[in-house]
Amino acid sequence: MPGRRQERREERREDRQTFGRRGSANRYQMRQKMIAIGDDFWIENEQGQRVYKVDGKALRIRETLNFEDAQGNLLCKIQERMMRIKDSMEVEDANGEQIAMVKKALISPIRDRFVVKIKNGPDLDVKGNILDHEYTIGEGRDKIAEVSKKWFRIRDSYGVEIEPGQDDIVILAVAVCIDQMAHGRH
Repeated sequence: MPGRRQERREERREDRQTFGRRGSANRYQMRQKMIAIGDDFWIENEQGQRVYKVDGKALRIRETLNFEDAQGNLLCKIQERMMRIKDSMEVEDANGEQIAMVKKALISPIRDRFVVKIKNGPDLDVKGNILDHEYTIGEGRDKIAEVSKKWFRIRDSYGVEIEPGQDDIVILAVAVCIDQMAHGRH
């Protein structure tokens, strides 16, 4: 029976195979403090190709960000919730159905924690240094995505690595929500 130490070593090895330098994770480049209402920005893949556009719709009562593919087709949208508590954002599919809700779960001086309620799926935990774009997104103890500034030398950008088999659009939308909530919207 393998000990706890052996289990942790095996977990780290599997983690490197997915999220390491030559791992199988899908990688995207995001812009830090990326958007104000009315602004647009592109999410690029590892090869520098523009793959998703985030369109910040102006002239709305509440902030709306549309995720589109490179051809301009709506994939999902992010909406600020108009509740007393502004620490939540909703991700909707192209038909306006909620697919995820991102909520600030814990506030501490150094680390924020977010919970992502996925419709018809497991909840996700977001942990780490949110302000410095160094955090993980996971299901329980299993990491499914990592956000970090260390992969790109370009100023004011950070990377998102997503485990194969995940819904990249939802994970990228979650990263945008967290960026908006942690770094201010305007």
